[in-house]
This record gives sequence, C-alpha cells and structure tokens, in this order.
Amino acid sequence: MNGYKIERTAENFCCASLLSSNAWNGANVAELSHSRPESSPEAPSASVRMLYNSKGLFGRFQVRGEYVRCAAEKFQDPVCLDSCVEFFVEPAGNRGYINFEFSGSGVFLCSHITDCKRTPNGFAAFEMLSPDDASNIVSAPTLPRKTDGFGMPVDWELGFFIPFTVFEKRGFKAPGSGDVWRANFYKCGDKTPFPHWLAWRPVDELNFHLPRCFGEIIFA
Repeated sequence: MNGYKIERTAENFCCASLLSSNAWNGANVAELSHSRPESSPEAPSASVRMLYNSKGLFGRFQVRGEYVRCAAEKFQDPVCLDSCVEFFVEPAGNRGYINFEFSGSGVFLCSHITDCKRTPNGFAAFEMLSPDDASNIVSAPTLPRKTDGFGMPVDWELGFFIPFTVFEKRGFKAPGSGDVWRANFYKCGDKTPFPHWLAWRPVDELNFHLPRCFGEIIFA
C-alpha cells in the first residue's frame, strides 16, 4: 500500500509524554524499509508512528542499531549530516511542501519549498522557517544533546509535535477526517560512521526532495 493512515487521538500530549503515552499503542507503524543502494551495509533500521488531534501532528521515530553522531547544535544547522530522521509533507492545496528534519539529539531544520529544483543556494524557490515559526515545534529525543558516538550501535527514539498553525501560516488548511496529504518519512546519516539513506516510500535517486516519490497520508 502507498498510503499511511494517521489515527486521531484524544490525548493531550506534553513534551514529557511524547514518547511514553499509551496512545501510541493505537497508532499505525510505517517501516522505513527502502534503502538507497549508496547506503552502508551496516545501516540501521527505522520506523515511525503518527497521530493527530485538533492542535497538530504527533510523531514517534524509532531507530535500531545505529552508530550515532549528533554534532548539530542549533536550529537550522544541517542535521542531515548527523543521525537524522525526517518528515517531508505536502498538504493539500498545491502550495509546496515542508521538510522537518530532526537530529537524534532533537535539533531540527525546517523550510517551506515551492520549487525543489536544486540550485547553488539550495532550491529554486524556498523559505527557511524562522525561529518564531519553530517556537511551538517540539522534539523529544532519547539521545544526549551532543555526541560523537558510543563505539557501538544503539537504539534511539525521537518524538515530535508540529502545530497546525505552522501550516496555516503558509496558506494550508488544517486537515480533517478523511483528508489526504502526501508525505515521505526518511532516516539518514550523511556523516555518520556508516552513511545511509532510508525511506518509507522509495526514492528513485539519492535525493529526498522528490515530491513525485511521496505517498498518501490519510487522516482517520
């Protein structure tokens, strides 16, 4: 199946419960089972679960067996070089997509991209989210803030919350029951000891910014 169903929850998550809530038992699991051939044979495995309510989207990535690296220190640092999980989402409305990229230590990068053609400055048309935009995005990691590895593969998780106001500010409408958006989930680590590029829906080149490779996410 190309689709992933995001169940609705009545849970009022807080940062402390992003990883511990029993609400996750009712969430569907999306395995990031498509590995690019450029990936190391020692690549980790990864999966994600998502939920939503009237306020926004909740996610929980689980990564198994990674030689981690977390060097990014601040918002909009290039977290894809680190142990990183990503959620690229194209809401209904034909206004582009937003990439949410989280390092294993919780640092994140976000931008709104309306033309993903590569240029020396990044993309043909895009806008980086501001600190004010990101102030209500929450990340809850299990890894320490900064690490250059543990000398062994470890399992780790990252929970996140993205308020619908982030989308509404860019002209998107918050989803309701039955609405369909398009998205992809990724796991990467460009500068980790064993570089890798994993995806929920397969990408046909080493480039995660390919909306044509997104799959459907359905709001239950």
